[in-house]
Amino acid sequence: MTDSHLDASGSRPEQDAPGMDGATRDAPRPAGYLQLAKAVLYREYLLFVRYPANAVGGIVVSLFFFGLLFYGGRMLAGRAITDSIEGIVVGYFLWTLSVGAYSSISNDIGSEVQWGTLERHVMTPFGFAPVAFLKGVAKLVRTFVTSTVILAAMLLVTGTTLTLDVVTVVPVAVLSVASVLGLGFAAGGVTVLYKRIGSWLNLLQFGFIVLISAPAFELGWTKFLPLALGSSMLQRAMVDGVRLWEFPLADLVILLGTAVGYVALGYAVFEYATRRARRLGVLGDY
Repeated sequence: MTDSHLDASGSRPEQDAPGMDGATRDAPRPAGYLQLAKAVLYREYLLFVRYPANAVGGIVVSLFFFGLLFYGGRMLAGRAITDSIEGIVVGYFLWTLSVGAYSSISNDIGSEVQWGTLERHVMTPFGFAPVAFLKGVAKLVRTFVTSTVILAAMLLVTGTTLTLDVVTVVPVAVLSVASVLGLGFAAGGVTVLYKRIGSWLNLLQFGFIVLISAPAFELGWTKFLPLALGSSMLQRAMVDGVRLWEFPLADLVILLGTAVGYVALGYAVFEYATRRARRLGVLGDY
């Protein structure tokens, strides 16, 4: 008995699906946003491990400035600095996170413009804005790692103890710096349009100190500004030991709404600036 569907080895070959030939079956599938996120995170990991001197240098510089703040302030203010050191440590920790979130997109786009690789991001099938946003998120993850190391070093140097409840600290910190990530998105769009504005962008980073200190002035409207409410909640969580579910529901809603609102606003500004740069034909200029 013979079977025309058997091959020379006596086995039955797999049937191709109706309407599909071998070339179609072997064609690569288009990548999705999950693959894009993995690729961006892996790229950031490679940059971190291949250039460790740069990462360590950033940590050393941050600790150097904190040392000036701590020891210099103790020499000038004495007991006043010692009594408020927990708040200073938390504020400096949030400031390092904020600077990393803000500069993650604007500085990266500035580098892409200098390298002449910005057009590659624009021509991706995902679109320029999603790629830039995921790269900013990847750098924010890296910033969380380095800022955690800085926090541990600050606690060791000052001899202070804080409540580090991950369930509370991580969500509050993420939502706090998300608003700054939105500002960084807007700054990245302005960088695409006007190119060399690094001096202005760096100056804005020092404004984060005012925002982080805003709760000390007890102005009710400041809670709608970036970092202000998050700074107050992070202080209460890490210094006073307040848990996430112990915060007023209104504060949690405002913190979430502020984060989403500033990210959406920054995304809109980025889209507008990049479209205008295309219309003006200055996207690839430097």
